Amino acid sequence: MNLLRKILFPIVPIYFLVTWLRNKFYDLGIKTSTSFDVPIICVGNLSVGGTGKTPMIEYLITLLKDNHKVATLSRGYKRKTTGFQLANKTTSMEDIGDEPYQFHNKFGTSIRVAVDSDRVNGISQLLKLNEPPELVLLDDAFQHRKVKAGFNIMLTTYNNPFFKDMVLPTGDLREPRIGYKRADIIVVTKCPFNMSDTEKAQFIERINPVNKQHVFFSSISYSNMVLSKAETLKLDALEGFTLVTGIANAEPLVHFLYSKNLKFKHLNFKDHHEFSAEDISNLESHKRILTTEKDYMRLKSHKSLEEKLFYLPITVKIYDSELFDSLLQRHIAL
Repeated sequence: MNLLRKILFPIVPIYFLVTWLRNKFYDLGIKTSTSFDVPIICVGNLSVGGTGKTPMIEYLITLLKDNHKVATLSRGYKRKTTGFQLANKTTSMEDIGDEPYQFHNKFGTSIRVAVDSDRVNGISQLLKLNEPPELVLLDDAFQHRKVKAGFNIMLTTYNNPFFKDMVLPTGDLREPRIGYKRADIIVVTKCPFNMSDTEKAQFIERINPVNKQHVFFSSISYSNMVLSKAETLKLDALEGFTLVTGIANAEPLVHFLYSKNLKFKHLNFKDHHEFSAEDISNLESHKRILTTEKDYMRLKSHKSLEEKLFYLPITVKIYDSELFDSLLQRHIAL
């Protein structure tokens, strides 16, 4: 915990009370949530970020897109536009933000990708389309209770689970821990592959799931191949590269690369970093650049980096995935 967070500790009770009261007003019906006639699946967390929402949304898209008309709705963090935006063939990252653009770039016309800071308006606009979606995936909307999602998936990381954390500004939680009770599914993300059944049981005991909540565990699986616009290489063939990251927590990626005995320089930027002209000029001097898929969305438009820029794909492995998938399908079928 850094010094500033310690200094701001007296604000914690105020933040706790304000966010607790807000949720209580929704629970009591004093503040109302809007329901829709299509299944709404919300993916979010209690903390400020870095729990693996983007790969989880992509997992859900892959699972559902072949049998359903799927739309994703995000806030569109740091985009240059306002209001409702629906991705099309001319859409840029600046129009919708890096994570929605990643969905659009990866899945193309097989899904609809939209952004709107007003989630109620965003869903309403999607349902007015000539071919409206049959279900909507709400990205990072666990706290946005103006929409009544039919199914809530809450993520929490293995290394910093919500039950060990506290609210902002001293901790990382955006609301009190008790908020976990709204989730239908809790997924502990970024778990080690060798996590034992005993440790899983201990985690579940600490989470203390209520009612019919289900707890799942997942790991990030990194590819052994890296991709660029022009070619695909084996990871171990990418010698003498510079790792460039602008994500909430690059530590798991760094650890993975070190486990492969790779030597590299790491340029670590803050989450959703907007690369300046000076940043790009600096990157041009590096022989090869490896980055995350999300950062690749921000960097690939720079022609000077095109031949040296690679990204490392990742996928989510969910343990007991058959039960996880069936719970989702059961909700959609209701």
